[in-house]
Amino acid sequence: MSAISRRRLVGLAAVGGLGVLAGCSSSDPLGSAAPTAPGTAAAPGTAAPAGGGTIVVGSQQYYSNEIIAELYAQALEKAGHTVDRQYQIGQREVYLAELESGKVDVIPEYTGNLLQYYDKETQVSDSASVSAALGDALPDGLRVLEAAEASDQDSYTVTKAFADEHGLTTIADLAKAPQPVKLAANSEFASRPYGPDGAKETYGVDIELVPVEDSGGPLTVRALTDGTVQVADLYTADPAISKEGLVVLEDPEGLILPQNVVPLVSDKVDAAAAAAIEAVNAKLTASELQQLNARSVDEQARSADIAKDWLSQQGLA
Repeated sequence: MSAISRRRLVGLAAVGGLGVLAGCSSSDPLGSAAPTAPGTAAAPGTAAPAGGGTIVVGSQQYYSNEIIAELYAQALEKAGHTVDRQYQIGQREVYLAELESGKVDVIPEYTGNLLQYYDKETQVSDSASVSAALGDALPDGLRVLEAAEASDQDSYTVTKAFADEHGLTTIADLAKAPQPVKLAANSEFASRPYGPDGAKETYGVDIELVPVEDSGGPLTVRALTDGTVQVADLYTADPAISKEGLVVLEDPEGLILPQNVVPLVSDKVDAAAAAAIEAVNAKLTASELQQLNARSVDEQARSADIAKDWLSQQGLA
């Protein structure tokens, strides 16, 4: 496995004093680290061995993504499929290789980021165009199913106090603050199209990346709220944004593409399996995803329990 997935807390020296929150361990034969936010865990029981008719469901190293993966896994099991869970694999550079090699069959993805991974020069900007472009951008053997209404956007987020001090409403307004502006995010943010280079080119803002390797989790939030950084890359379905009264800066130039939740699947996923997954996505709205995430963060509930309860509430279990 790439060093990317093992490098969970690289850069925390820059945010010294932040403790690592403990979480439950996930089923992870691919050798990834433990969950990066409270209350996440794979479904109980022994996973069926891979191969044959087994569908391997994976997740990113991000608690919200694991919850969605578990929704898909339980829906597939309800439809009669055998599922092997491979959660908390790592970042996009790691898990996409697993899909391309056939080791993973299903993973929740995000439309804009997935498109830009395979087509760095894409010029599309709206949700419908992004989804349409994915069909041509993906390698042979992979396809996306119907995207959900729910999205979990990367964002440039600041505290209300910092926004008020400098009159910030958009990413461009960050240029009013002393430069460079320190931003907490995974180290991979440095190479993303909407990272420091993109912010400079699009909005004229100088960004100094402070690596915090918890995918916008509690360590990233704490680095923002304690003043270690002025900006954080938080995902917009994170309940901490509302709980902490944080301000997501507007992005009028579309630096960050729409990031709707979309299942990325292999050819092993047949029509019946696809229908089970898409039934979940049809119910997954922005507010529903925020509520699912809140249960993980606030209650430290396990992904298996969160998924089971939600599928029952939606009439899918």
